[in-house]
Amino acid sequence: MNRVLLLYPPGKLYQRSEDRAQCNISDSAAVSVHACNDLGYAAAVLRAEGYELLLRDYQTAGASESDALAEIAAFQPDLAVLSTTNSSVLDDLAFLDRMRAAVGKKCVCAVKGAVFYDIDPALLGDLPLSGIDCLIGTEMEFAVSAVAAHYLRHEGALSQVGGILYKQDGVFVKTLFCCGENDLDSLPFPARDLMDNSLYVRPDTGEMMATVQTALGCPSGCIYCLTPVISGKSVRRRRVENVFREIEECYYKYHIRNFFFRADTFTIDEGWAAALCDAIVASPLHGKIAFTANSRAKPLSAALLRKMKDAGCFTVAVGFESGSNETLARIKKGTTVEDNLRAAALIHAAGIPLFGFFMLGFPWETEEMIEETAALIRKTKPDFIEVHIAMPFYGTGLYRECEAAGTLSGSGFGRDVYAPNTVGTRFVPMRKLLRLKKRMLRRFYLRPSYLLRKLLPALRNPTVFANYVRYGLRLAAHMIFRGPRRDCGN
Repeated sequence: MNRVLLLYPPGKLYQRSEDRAQCNISDSAAVSVHACNDLGYAAAVLRAEGYELLLRDYQTAGASESDALAEIAAFQPDLAVLSTTNSSVLDDLAFLDRMRAAVGKKCVCAVKGAVFYDIDPALLGDLPLSGIDCLIGTEMEFAVSAVAAHYLRHEGALSQVGGILYKQDGVFVKTLFCCGENDLDSLPFPARDLMDNSLYVRPDTGEMMATVQTALGCPSGCIYCLTPVISGKSVRRRRVENVFREIEECYYKYHIRNFFFRADTFTIDEGWAAALCDAIVASPLHGKIAFTANSRAKPLSAALLRKMKDAGCFTVAVGFESGSNETLARIKKGTTVEDNLRAAALIHAAGIPLFGFFMLGFPWETEEMIEETAALIRKTKPDFIEVHIAMPFYGTGLYRECEAAGTLSGSGFGRDVYAPNTVGTRFVPMRKLLRLKKRMLRRFYLRPSYLLRKLLPALRNPTVFANYVRYGLRLAAHMIFRGPRRDCGN
């Protein structure tokens, strides 16, 4: 039986399962790592076809490289599939070199990541890919079966597999890249019996939290986002019944009570989201499970938020991005500052904690525009925030904007929102951007009123209190008190 290894390598924490975010968790202010669903889906598909599997999230488990390599060498994989990010790709490729040496036999190596979506083959020259056989730049769950069948069973032609680059005569050949054509209901549920579910927890309570993919795709055209590029602008939703069966499996089989309903925008189809909430409320799980989800500022209604609260929603995350109407228009967010303020007010009125995401560093931004974003943080009054510096991923409109503005710096491989591949904006250098970002975080999280509002109620629950303290210390260490990273330009 052919053996397939599916892995996140040891090292820093990255949000490897989400092509849109690719977040550097280790350096973030308040973001927590989500379950390795990309590996879980691939494992479920491959297991149904008779492969022997080893699924490992070494990064989240905190495994040492020596322990990881020893386990992999003992398993002796015939195919290794590693999930990478734009930030970690250089380190990940170096790990695969060491892994092949430890295995000591021919092992086909495939690397999956948004970084490879429809990439210009000329850019691949910046990466050490001599030991890599295949690059998967599309949704892995729909490509991994054909990739494994070709390399391990000598079945099928890779030229017919969409969204990949495969090596032929030492040169990578790119197949047709398209998006939005796959039926999510056709997939088996992620193989959670092969995943260490205890690694993925709700940040405040420390309880296990499963990620349930409810939809893919987003009709919005935000120029910094990879979602419309990779998953398409048409939203592919799973049937409510299909999603609810996965929730039931998580609850009854794996004893998981908390969920991240992953969709690029959970609330964008109010009828669908309301139907899922109604299904939960009408079931024996009502009052026994809780969930968090992403939303846009528009569309969003008070009626849907009330349903979400009743069904167990414990946080809504909204990408407000900017307090400048000019910036919101230029990034094609489809919202205004007034829309942002309205959405925040609705979420507060529903009694749901609000996690706000904000961005700065777009090539046209001035310091005055950035101050408008700082003002929006104060006005929306989130419970938690994350502030990112705009990262121009290859293939996005932002990449083209930065290229035209002359603010790009390098290919971007190995960079992220904490050390982007730009020199800053045309008017604000990178080091100044980092200082402004740090000041936003400090002014938000170190307010005495905020600390009292969060910590005093948490005293009633020692676990929640301890987790708040732990996240606070991480915030202080990584995002407030340390200086700008040395590789961030002027």
